[in-house]
Order: sequence, then C-alpha cells, then structure tokens
Amino acid sequence: GADLPSANGAAAPTFMVYAIKDPIGGNLDRIQIVKGWLDGDGETHEKVYDVAWSDDRVPGADGKLPPVGDTVDAATASFTNTIGASELGTVWTDPDFEAGESAFYYARVIEIPTPRWSTYDAYRFGIEIPEGAPISTQERAYTSPIWYSP
Repeated sequence: GADLPSANGAAAPTFMVYAIKDPIGGNLDRIQIVKGWLDGDGETHEKVYDVAWSDDRVPGADGKLPPVGDTVDAATASFTNTIGASELGTVWTDPDFEAGESAFYYARVIEIPTPRWSTYDAYRFGIEIPEGAPISTQERAYTSPIWYSP
C-alpha cells in the first residue's frame, strides 16, 4: 500500500502488476485492478478491471472476460493445471482517472477453480458431497490498497 501524490492535472496513475502461482496451487486465471472512488457529488463507486488473463480469451461485447474453465474432478477431489497460467503480469493505466476525485486501487489475483474443502472432505471420508454444495472454488489474493487524494 501507499499514498499517491496529487496529480495536479497530470496523467493518470500507472501500475505494474505481476503474480506467480503458488508452487502447489492452481494456475492463475486473471489479475484484476479494483478501483473505488468518491465523485464530485460525494457518491462512492467501485469498478473492477480485468488487466491480465490466461489463455486466449477475449472480453465479450459487454467487456466481461469469459470464465477460464474448470478441471475439477469431484470424484477424486483433484484438478489439473492444464488451463490458466503459471504467471501473469502487465502495466495498466487507469482509463477513467479524474484528478479531482479521491480514489483507491488494489490488485486481486484469481486462481483457476480448485476443489472446495467440502469436496476434499467428501473424498477423504468416502461420503457424498451435500446436495447443492459447490464442488470448486477460485482462491484469491489481494494487495494492500494504494490511495490517491487530490
């Protein structure tokens, strides 16, 4: 985390983000920048930007990135790292920056789906996964926020 100095009409802030997968974990799905800001009317806002992602996915017409896929096998409580990436990185500049608005930014890194704890337990104890329980989850890591004050 940090405090960015006032831009005084200067260019938007630029961030370099880079992430490497956990050696025994799932590959990486994407890196996102989460921005929150306070507009001139005192209203709070938040927007999530997909800034780096794995595989050959392309954001749709709505700007949303399609899911990475899911290799989880509930019967064996396992997954494969055949999707995603072992590392992701990029340099990103805020396309919606307003020098007069207070804002914060933080990075969020998302793994590919891996078995949920209840899936591991069902396999380990030889029991059924509870009806309606999710089989997989996507672990996330977050950075400390970077604050901008005009």
